[in-house]
Amino acid sequence: MAAGLQALRLYAGPAALRHLHAQGLQARDVGIVAGAAGGPKGLILGPLDRFIFGHWLAQSTQPIDLVGASIGAWRMATACLDDCAAAFERFEHGYIRQQFELPAGRKRPTAAHVSERFAHNLQLFYAGRAQQVLAHPRYRLHVLTARGRHLLRREGRWRTPAGYLGAWLSNALHRPALGAWLERVVFSTPGAALPFGRTDLRTRQVWLDECNWLPALQASCSVPFAMQAVPDIAGAPPGAYWDGGITDYHLHLDWQRASGLVLCPHFQRQLVPGWLDKALKWRHRSTAFLDRTLVLAPDPDWLRTLPDGKLPDRSDFERYGSDLAARMRAWSAAAAASQQLADEFAAWLQRPDPSVVQPL
Repeated sequence: MAAGLQALRLYAGPAALRHLHAQGLQARDVGIVAGAAGGPKGLILGPLDRFIFGHWLAQSTQPIDLVGASIGAWRMATACLDDCAAAFERFEHGYIRQQFELPAGRKRPTAAHVSERFAHNLQLFYAGRAQQVLAHPRYRLHVLTARGRHLLRREGRWRTPAGYLGAWLSNALHRPALGAWLERVVFSTPGAALPFGRTDLRTRQVWLDECNWLPALQASCSVPFAMQAVPDIAGAPPGAYWDGGITDYHLHLDWQRASGLVLCPHFQRQLVPGWLDKALKWRHRSTAFLDRTLVLAPDPDWLRTLPDGKLPDRSDFERYGSDLAARMRAWSAAAAASQQLADEFAAWLQRPDPSVVQPL
């Protein structure tokens, strides 16, 4: 790997790689930014987000579609705020310091408690700023959620586990069969066309407004069993709405008709299609869907230099238990170390060298 890229790795689909060889990379080349699901793993993308949205893309004028699931949806909505670089710092600060009460004798908080605290935090974070998100002059926001169907249409003590078992079995046989249990519902800036094809999975689009945008954002982050589903979102079909990462974990979407390049700041090379595909390694390979995609990801060896030798993740809540200060130190150190990713990308943009870009 070329000097200067020690922590960061760049991966590109065939069309994106041809573009880099012919024209390099300018802010005006980006048509879509994709924000993957992944919970605390997304903390290492904070410095990249601050640079990309707060500085680099600010040099261009084209409309850009921001597509996100779970923490990626929260990141993309934050990019729409005025002074987004400061907003991303606030996002990081609050996410690292989130704390949940543990019932006596339990290692995990209740789903109801987590959902209640999460809704409260969203209200505080975006208070009075809805129009900045919904009417951004350049950015068109798309929040991915998974709407339960049939047995999963409502949450329940027995029906939810049974429904997800059915969804897992169906998905393992044939990914489009997942649509029998879960429907991809995309909440979008009013009038914005979906920037990806919808033939891979049952898909519906709903317009965002002041009534539904925070429930949609919460639904996109509502991990099954860890949080409660969001029921009956205004303007959308009735049903239980869960984490958008279930249907679209790393946004391995059909971007083939994308206008411009698809930029994906990510925490690994692979773009896993759905949450239920994590163990299905044959689905982790790149496909024609990613032809125009450029992935920015940390080097695996660099990740091992982070606290605990890994990315922050949800297992840290149990690893550190009630020792909030220790978890905060570990997550803060990982986020601070990740400034190297942004610095290396900024330096690479000064003299884009396509020879260091690896095939996706």
